[in-house]
Amino acid sequence: MNALQHGLLAIILTSSLTGVWAQSAASSAADDWLNSNPCPAWVAAEGGSAPAADKRWDLTLSPYTLHWSDSAEHKPVVLASLDRAVPGHRFCGLSLFSNSFGQPTGYVYVGQRWDSLMGQPQLFAKVTAGIFYGYVGKYKDKVPYNYQGFSPGIIPSLGYQFTPRDSAQVLVLGTAGLMFAYGRTF
Repeated sequence: MNALQHGLLAIILTSSLTGVWAQSAASSAADDWLNSNPCPAWVAAEGGSAPAADKRWDLTLSPYTLHWSDSAEHKPVVLASLDRAVPGHRFCGLSLFSNSFGQPTGYVYVGQRWDSLMGQPQLFAKVTAGIFYGYVGKYKDKVPYNYQGFSPGIIPSLGYQFTPRDSAQVLVLGTAGLMFAYGRTF
């Protein structure tokens, strides 16, 4: 088992043992996972409005990242993320992607979403904060505060909801570049 697998296994086991991924045992329908909530209770805003039943999850896919500077070492970045919305326009999630150097990488995070920016109902912003794992070996210094592959991250983004379920997003990757993504809410 490689270091990435060890790290992801540790996160999953820790979450399971602390009840973060707990689900109701009484529920047995095929779509139980749609009603599950992997987010820690502290992520939800107390007294915040709950997400609509058909808008609890967001799948984000990114086929392209624009780097601020070219490098022969850069590889294509491909990302898939899954977020679970909780009360107060907050969410938690997991991203799996190939980083700029072709290494498999994970990002576990919590976030906040702001809708109707500047009076435009389709315009929104999000920010996430969490822990990356995957910048290892000779690329360990490509992200700040990296300790044995683990590093903190904050990612702001701007999006446009072009249908009630579909959006386009631009994620700002600090000094590295911009990521372009498609989002689907369900």
